[in-house]
Amino acid sequence: MKRLLIVSLFIISGHVYAQDLQSKLSGAFGRLQADSQCSYASVSLTVLDAKTGEQVFAASPNMGLATASTLKTITSITAFNVLGADFKYQTQLGYSGDIATDGTLNGDIIIKGAGDPTLGSWRYEQTKETHVLALMADALQKAGIKKINGRVIGDDSIFGSQSIPEGWIWQDIGNYYGAGTSGLCWRENQFDIKLRTGVVGNPVGVSRTVPLMPYLTFKSELVNGSAGSGDNAYAFLPVGSKSMYLRGSYGVDLDKKSISAAIPDAAYDAALRLADTLRKLGITSNEPESAATLTAKGLPLPQIAKNLTTIQSPPLSRIIYWLNQKSINLYAEQLLKTIAWKQGRKPTTANGVEEVQKFWKARGIDPNSINTYDGSGLSPGDRVTTNTMAKILQSAKKESWFADFYESLPVYNNMKMKSGSINSVLCYAGYQTYNGRELCFSIMVNNYSGSSRGIKEKIFRLLDVLK
Repeated sequence: MKRLLIVSLFIISGHVYAQDLQSKLSGAFGRLQADSQCSYASVSLTVLDAKTGEQVFAASPNMGLATASTLKTITSITAFNVLGADFKYQTQLGYSGDIATDGTLNGDIIIKGAGDPTLGSWRYEQTKETHVLALMADALQKAGIKKINGRVIGDDSIFGSQSIPEGWIWQDIGNYYGAGTSGLCWRENQFDIKLRTGVVGNPVGVSRTVPLMPYLTFKSELVNGSAGSGDNAYAFLPVGSKSMYLRGSYGVDLDKKSISAAIPDAAYDAALRLADTLRKLGITSNEPESAATLTAKGLPLPQIAKNLTTIQSPPLSRIIYWLNQKSINLYAEQLLKTIAWKQGRKPTTANGVEEVQKFWKARGIDPNSINTYDGSGLSPGDRVTTNTMAKILQSAKKESWFADFYESLPVYNNMKMKSGSINSVLCYAGYQTYNGRELCFSIMVNNYSGSSRGIKEKIFRLLDVLK
């Protein structure tokens, strides 16, 4: 009887805790929904028990909403499932033709990409551009190549020619966060533009780029903004053009005096940097090429006849760490295409989206609740329900790689969660413990009015209930 009484008290206590949390969440959600910033907004929240999947609280859980970067949690978890935490990309360096006895290569050097988003990235020791270029140059020298009677070619053909997902907006595409995918990425497909500021209202000048971009010209229509106006600068690169336009405004009080833009052809840039490195070592070659530049000239893309070295990426677990910590759109989009490739499909964004839907459909999630155009959430047309996102977060809890995924999530408001923001959209998705009970949640607010800072503070007040 005593044991039964203890068990009964434990069950009652747990039930009271659950009711108390539901009541608190209901009140907090009601206050957020009634706030003037949400007068014309769509607001949804789903909270699940992270261990059992039991629904703790839900408000409009099946409303499809724009996710912004919280979509990266779905892409990350799907990639862990499909590719595995130890998956590594492999970039090949080789040549076509033959090496003569005097060390002349009568053929081309080919960097054949396999979709690695980290090649040339500064985030890992083994991927830094100086290290990668040194590895490539060393491989050529060991092969006895002293002169190249041909070209250095960046082969990005594995991912096809469509680098920009459908649904992305023109304002984003020329900027670092809107860099397109590539079968051969380089330096995360971005470079820096150093600015020369001056009098408010006057044009901002371009002093230099890092690295130098000899094949691009810059036309600044960017104006000096007043102190406190912030960075509202955008880079635009018309299709097929070599002229990059800078537009918008840049506050004169900003210290950085620099913006980051997207490399239009990362494979060409990688080939250019290797050719330049070899030239400094006394190994000359003809003008570098990429799959895109060869296609434009109507020339065929040579294939590797002899592989010299293979450069491996960091494991997927470390790629996803930076993907979520810094919300790198490029990493998410590369993984989405890689998911399609791993499933035996042509590695396109559209096929990646289909494979994500198919994967979760097989696990009981309606694919119509994952109505997306990309893997990063940059498209304003993406629609996912908080119920689906919370279920996918909950599914990760039992996996062997969960610790790696959990580590990848940033900390906001003293909570482990991924944020997401685009125009008038703010979302969060993650995990929290309430009185010893592990929870996972997804909250999305679309079409709010007023400042992002204001709505963020109000969302955090709601999420504080979970602490």
